[in-house]
Amino acid sequence: MPLPPPSRTQPSVIVGLFTVFFLVGMSPGYYTPALSNILTAKGLGSEWIERAFLAGPVASLISPLIIGALADNRFSGQKVFGWIGIISAVLLAAAFHSLETPRSPWWFIGLLAASSVVAAPMWSMLTGISMTHLKWGEQEFPVVRLGGTLGWMAAGFLTSYVLLADRSPVAGYAGAVTRLIGGFTAFFLPDTPPVGKSRSLRTLLGLDAFRLLRERDHLVFFTVTMLLSIPLAAFFMHTPQHLEALGNLTAAATMTIGQISEIAAMLVMAMVMTRFRVKTVLMVALGLSTLRYILFALAGVSGHSQWLIAGIALHGLCYTLYFITGQLFLDRRVDASLRTQAQGLLTLASNGVGSLAGTVLARMIFDATVHAGHGGWSAYWWIQAGCVAVCVPVLAVFYQGVPAPRRDGR
Repeated sequence: MPLPPPSRTQPSVIVGLFTVFFLVGMSPGYYTPALSNILTAKGLGSEWIERAFLAGPVASLISPLIIGALADNRFSGQKVFGWIGIISAVLLAAAFHSLETPRSPWWFIGLLAASSVVAAPMWSMLTGISMTHLKWGEQEFPVVRLGGTLGWMAAGFLTSYVLLADRSPVAGYAGAVTRLIGGFTAFFLPDTPPVGKSRSLRTLLGLDAFRLLRERDHLVFFTVTMLLSIPLAAFFMHTPQHLEALGNLTAAATMTIGQISEIAAMLVMAMVMTRFRVKTVLMVALGLSTLRYILFALAGVSGHSQWLIAGIALHGLCYTLYFITGQLFLDRRVDASLRTQAQGLLTLASNGVGSLAGTVLARMIFDATVHAGHGGWSAYWWIQAGCVAVCVPVLAVFYQGVPAPRRDGR
């Protein structure tokens, strides 16, 4: 006999989580799509762009598991989240201010890295907080997570059409102010006390999350996530530059086209998760991700931005079907005492190890193809498409789809 569906979450909780997601998504939405062009406008070359985009991946290697462990075992999650939002916002503003001074660009890189170390756990923590309070996670989480997508879109349009900051540090200041507001807003979320009771050094360093890798499907999922994140690093790093090379001077706004398909995907996630196997959804996401970069390569061949824009439009669908499915997949399978750390481990695999390798690789490929003129943008994106395509057989062959026991024991 099927179990009755759980009761719905209070509207005030959903609205609060949606609002914080909106602000957290809005903050990087101002400056991330514009960052390459901002640094180029300051006369900084590809090596500085690489260093700037390395700040986030390096940060994701350091803090998500540790801060997630503190939220799981020591302090209320919404308070930890609020403080890291406030502190990282101050550091972010200082980073972009340094670009307008005669200081060495290393000041910008150092301050941006410090801000990233503090802010790196924000997405995984907010996911953990949401899963704690949403009574019907697979139905309701996509709704609150949609706030982050809408926030990113709003920021892109504001950057290009209101702030006129596609090549200006003003985009960074807007991101800092928005993150500051998001940090203060988080204090009004429902209390999320720690569930875990361990005080061991291993637990407080977040190392308990690595126990998840003992289960085969977890290991395959995290491995494929890391591999996928390598070519994904090129999306925000070099797509805006390709757009500008094709004559599009409002890259921040154009990049938000990807969020249109993300909205559509979010709205059908509940149906997708109940009607299709996780492996099927992940395989579709990988196939679309490969197609996205093939379209980018065709833009390089033809010199027409329409192919590039078509690929951007697929981005939100690719991201949602893979990463949101992955977050829900983990929440199904992990103990409540590891909830935030599990999401932190996902951040480490994707935004940390994968993005770190991808950023370095993207710069090397860019210098060898676009900068050196050996194949240009077409060759650059064909290589990235090949990197995504490698993930497909790995998941198809090694992921078994064996159900894990529910946290409640059913």
